[in-house]
Amino acid sequence: MIRKNPSGHVPVVAESAFVDPTAILCGKIVVGENVFIGPYAVIRADEVDAGGDMEPIVIGANSNIQDGVVIHCKAGGGVVIGESTSIAHRSIVHGPCRVGNGVFIGFNSVLFNCSVGDGSVIRHNSVVEGCAVPAGFYIPSTSNIHSDAELAKIERVTPDAADFSESVTQANLELVRGYKRIRNEF
Repeated sequence: MIRKNPSGHVPVVAESAFVDPTAILCGKIVVGENVFIGPYAVIRADEVDAGGDMEPIVIGANSNIQDGVVIHCKAGGGVVIGESTSIAHRSIVHGPCRVGNGVFIGFNSVLFNCSVGDGSVIRHNSVVEGCAVPAGFYIPSTSNIHSDAELAKIERVTPDAADFSESVTQANLELVRGYKRIRNEF
């Protein structure tokens, strides 16, 4: 469902993107080319800052926002999801937040008030808050990262993890094409 927010902003969705009919997109949102937004995802840009304005939620081309993902912005802060990035099932990305290109965010992970560099992998059930994850980092499942100092213990992305991230992106690009092809079938 595409709807405007109380400020009057309406999502802008590229023609080539696929938004599942059960997903909710509300407010100042820009969805790029070939993006897949899965069932029951909620993407909501509706909170304003003290001056009454807000930054948008932007989802870059070829990215996928999987089933049950929530993306929201606090007090007008924006969220930018780079290109060819995967946000896996039931994750939460809460702005202000910036996620780079070619990033994989695993199931049930939470990102808040942080940035994640290009090519990084954050595995399942992890929390990243209040820090800047450099490009190419691998954060293991169930990690809790709350400061830049904690990042010193994190290793670089392995080739296997990078290959897995790319395979998820490619699978979801195929889903965009498939669902768009059958969207009028019952």
